[in-house]
Amino acid sequence: MTNLAENKSQETTIPDMKDIVALCKRRGFIFPASDIYGGLNGFWDYGPLGTELKNNIRDLWWKAMVVTPPIGPDGEPLQIVGVDSSIIQNPKAWVASGHVGGFSDPMVDCRETKKRYRADHLDVLIPKDGEGAWIAVPQDDETGVEAKRLKKFGKGRSIGAFDRKELPDVSTNDYAKIIAPDASEVGTLTEPKEFNLMFETYVGATQSEDSKAYLRPETAQGIFLNYKNVLDSSRVKIPFGIAQIGKAFRNEVNPRNFVFRSREFEQMEMEWFCHGNEAAMWREFWTNERKSWWESIGIRGDAMILREHGKDELSHYAKAGVGTIDIEYQFPFTAPGFGELEGIAHRCDYDLTQHQEHSGTKMEYIDPMDNQNRFIPHVIEPAAGLTRGVLTVLCEAYTIDESRPSGMYMNFKPAVAPKKAAILPLVAKDGMPELATKIYMDLREDMAIDLDIKQNIGKRYARQDEIGTPFCITVDGDSLNDNTVTIRHRNTMAQERIAIDNLKAYLIEKLAAF
Repeated sequence: MTNLAENKSQETTIPDMKDIVALCKRRGFIFPASDIYGGLNGFWDYGPLGTELKNNIRDLWWKAMVVTPPIGPDGEPLQIVGVDSSIIQNPKAWVASGHVGGFSDPMVDCRETKKRYRADHLDVLIPKDGEGAWIAVPQDDETGVEAKRLKKFGKGRSIGAFDRKELPDVSTNDYAKIIAPDASEVGTLTEPKEFNLMFETYVGATQSEDSKAYLRPETAQGIFLNYKNVLDSSRVKIPFGIAQIGKAFRNEVNPRNFVFRSREFEQMEMEWFCHGNEAAMWREFWTNERKSWWESIGIRGDAMILREHGKDELSHYAKAGVGTIDIEYQFPFTAPGFGELEGIAHRCDYDLTQHQEHSGTKMEYIDPMDNQNRFIPHVIEPAAGLTRGVLTVLCEAYTIDESRPSGMYMNFKPAVAPKKAAILPLVAKDGMPELATKIYMDLREDMAIDLDIKQNIGKRYARQDEIGTPFCITVDGDSLNDNTVTIRHRNTMAQERIAIDNLKAYLIEKLAAF
């Protein structure tokens, strides 16, 4: 029999992102938010299966980080505890963190289309001979622009006849020569201006500057604000970690690529507090741990790369430190390139120092073995997007197979699959639904089971392929006589007969080995 643990390591076909998005809506993984009103750009709702998938990934992360944290270099389990901080904090916290004064992106508007773009995400195609308009192109659009626009503004040239450059400085008055990505006329872009990404709100009955607050743009600050509370109330000592999963909000200039970049998203972050002298060692440790974890939930190692941030990319908190390294995945919309999945950053002692200065609360760590040894810890931060993780798992699982009625199947690892098995009576009569229901009731306490009674059996198989159910269990006429059922394996479509009395033990064993 074909190995049930087979995966996509030998496959090279990259699915079309449009097919993945269509599947997500058709099968209830992800819907546009406010769909009946035309949606709201940058916001998404998770349907029945998407919620299960997201919760499975969330729980696996929490288990790996908090419940059973990794074994450290000394052979002992690491100390990591969890918090769940408020989405709205005292606005002074965001002043201290630098978000109020510096959390912004350069933005340009198109007067013609009313669309907005990040200036640092646009390149300009400039004709090599200096003739014709300069055409603004998004950096993630490697195919360039439509042929008709090249023909009109580039006088029939191909992309190869252009130099790709960064957006010119407006001080040179070169913007008058540029055509925006979606415009039909030249010179419609405004000069760049800084756009703060935080959503503002107000606390209390009146709306004024005194009552202004912000939705958190990251979960990390809630951890730093509770660092001393955790230190004082828990039996932790350096090095140790504080983990958090929760929603964050950024008023992105240009949300794009499905849920890859959205305005409301969930993060899985852990702040690892250590001595500054050990920061480089711990960053390497956490980089290896986090890449291995993504592989453990079904992401191929050869579909990920590690990319060190350049000096021009370093965040304000990392300039004097070890720096940041990203784990990147080859998404369909970045292929053959890669996009960020998770970052492992050295935040130095920036955040705790800032909050100490702004709040007046001491953030020093005092060595319990030596009271004279006092220091503000440095921080290594493995930070991943939970919702981006869902997208990664969806892209990785989408497997094209033209031999099936569905034309594809979702090759989820059982640990993340929304449903582990489906109980399917061959027909909805002759006692088969009743036996199927009995089996369902016996299994549902042990695993997520789908009971699907109606429709043609072939169509039900196709549906289970599309939602990634590892095993389908068919109850037929013989089941009522010999107390056996047929099990269909998702990846191979192979079928075998097994006694109902052995079914639970069989599934538990096979799901664990998948």
